[in-house]
Amino acid sequence: MSGLRALGLTLTLLFLSGAMTAGAAEIQLPPPQTEGGIGVFEALKKRSSTEGGDFSAAELSPAELSTILWAASGLNRGEKGWTVPMARGMAPYCKVYVAGSNGVWLYDWASHSLKEISPDNVKAKIGSQAFVRRASHLLILVADPEVLKVFPNPEVQAEFANVLAGAMTQNVYLAAASLKLGARYIHRMDLAATKEALALGEGERPICLMMVGK
Repeated sequence: MSGLRALGLTLTLLFLSGAMTAGAAEIQLPPPQTEGGIGVFEALKKRSSTEGGDFSAAELSPAELSTILWAASGLNRGEKGWTVPMARGMAPYCKVYVAGSNGVWLYDWASHSLKEISPDNVKAKIGSQAFVRRASHLLILVADPEVLKVFPNPEVQAEFANVLAGAMTQNVYLAAASLKLGARYIHRMDLAATKEALALGEGERPICLMMVGK
């Protein structure tokens, strides 16, 4: 194995184990893939929900996770332009939490990084179905009341958050199809366990989760 390849493998293992630095609270993601891959119409043709039992034990690489998260709600046009439509050009009002074998993280779209929430593997606690734990990572989409408070009507807040979550999950599906990864939308989850695992605050509402893996 060449020295460069060995270094790349070492960095991947460190990333996946959460051992970038002792007690690290943040992981800077590598740049997402923004070119190449299959065309959008081919991705639509291949878009599908992977059967729960078909997810393998293989972990996503840092590059794959980076691209999936960027597709969900990353910047694609300067400092205020996202891969999904945002009402009034507002900041994303759905947070993306990432649950993996190395803990729970919050995706920061502005810095394209992960902020540590907990070092625990909570995949088995969050999903209502046993197969949810098989995925390499779970993306949990959560309505952000702090951003949504510009809308005084709670029903309008929920409507905007739900529509955004739908756009985000479809982007994840298409990115997964292009990367030849598995993805599956899950609506049911243990809400109490999810709120506790993600350390959610008052009014933060889990909407759905996405299984992503190989």
